[in-house]
Order: sequence, then structure tokens, then C-alpha cells
Amino acid sequence: MSDDKLRDLRQAPAANQTAPSITFPCDYPIKVVGDAGEDFTATVCQVVLRHDASFDAESIEVVESRTARYLSVRLTLRATGEEQLKALFADLKATGRVHMVV
Repeated sequence: MSDDKLRDLRQAPAANQTAPSITFPCDYPIKVVGDAGEDFTATVCQVVLRHDASFDAESIEVVESRTARYLSVRLTLRATGEEQLKALFADLKATGRVHMVV
């Protein structure tokens, strides 16, 4: 592959490229990574329920890191708009236990 075909992912997209759009409402999968602890999953579920009252906590998947230091909570919520997602991400980070939301 020639160098002119490589793209630096740290750069903003070219002017003729647009960010992918999401059509709301939709089922929106997220992964929340944070410090492992007995109540981490419950904390994540409480925050998500504040933003999506129809959230089903039975559908989550919890994966422990190799060192058991972190947990990854994978879930799907009903997203109604960008504002809801931004508020959800902010509330998750505000717990002080979440390191990343993907």
C-alpha cells in the first residue's frame, strides 16, 4: 500500500466526509469499563435506568479483565437522541469508577 493511501486517524475527516449518522430512536449498544467491585455492575445499571426507563438489566454481559482489576459491562439501551447519550456518558463518568465508555 502506498503512503498516499494511508490516513492518519488522529486527523479530522476531510471536508467531503461526514460523520456517520444515527437514526433515533434506536437500540444502542455500549460497553462501560471501570474498576472491579461488587457494586460496579449495579452502579452502571442504576445510571442507565435514569436515562432509559425501559432498560432490561437482565440483558447485560459482564466480563472481568485478566487481572480481575477491571470489569467490562456490555449492554444495550434505547437511545432517543444525542442529548440523552451525552448525559448518560457524563453521569457514568461522574461515578468516579468508570474509566471508559465505548
